[in-house]
Formats: sequence, C-alpha cells, structure tokens
Amino acid sequence: MNEKCPESCADLARLEQRLQDLQRQNGEDHKELRDRLGSVETTNAVQNAKYDAILEKLDVLARKVDALEAKPGRRWDSLTEKSVWALAAAVMAFLLGKVGL
Repeated sequence: MNEKCPESCADLARLEQRLQDLQRQNGEDHKELRDRLGSVETTNAVQNAKYDAILEKLDVLARKVDALEAKPGRRWDSLTEKSVWALAAAVMAFLLGKVGL
C-alpha cells in the first residue's frame, strides 16, 4: 500500500487543486451572475417607472378625449331642449290666440 501512496497522493493533490480551482471559478461565476441580476433589476425598475408614467399620461389623455367627445352631445342636448321650449311656447301662444287672449 505504501508503494501506491506516492502516486495516489499526487492524484489526491491534483484533485484537491482541481476542486479549489472549481470552487474559485464557481465563486467568480456566482458573483458575475449576482452583478448581472442586480443590473437587470435596476433596469427593470427604471422601465417600470417609465411604464407607470406612460399609463398615467394615457389616462389623462383618455379623460380629455372623453370630455371632447361629450361636448358636442351636450350642445345637441341643449339645442334640443331649447327647441322643445320654443315649440311649447308657440303652441301656448297659438292656443291663447285662439281663445282670444
């Protein structure tokens, strides 16, 4: 057994060195991944803020469009109401004229 020990000890030393190299590389890879993930999270937060601002502006524009669309309708309603009152006044005047007042 002692005869194989120098050879197996050298193999064991190489395996230990390889394990240390892999651990170091994994640590570096994990650090790089954490840094990249942090960068993605920061970019995502900025994009979410921009998205929220766009949605807010779209909401304001939608309310303005609704108000502009309703304006002609209100004018038409007002004109119709005035026409009905004018017609009612004309009918009353006609009836009062027939009665002799």
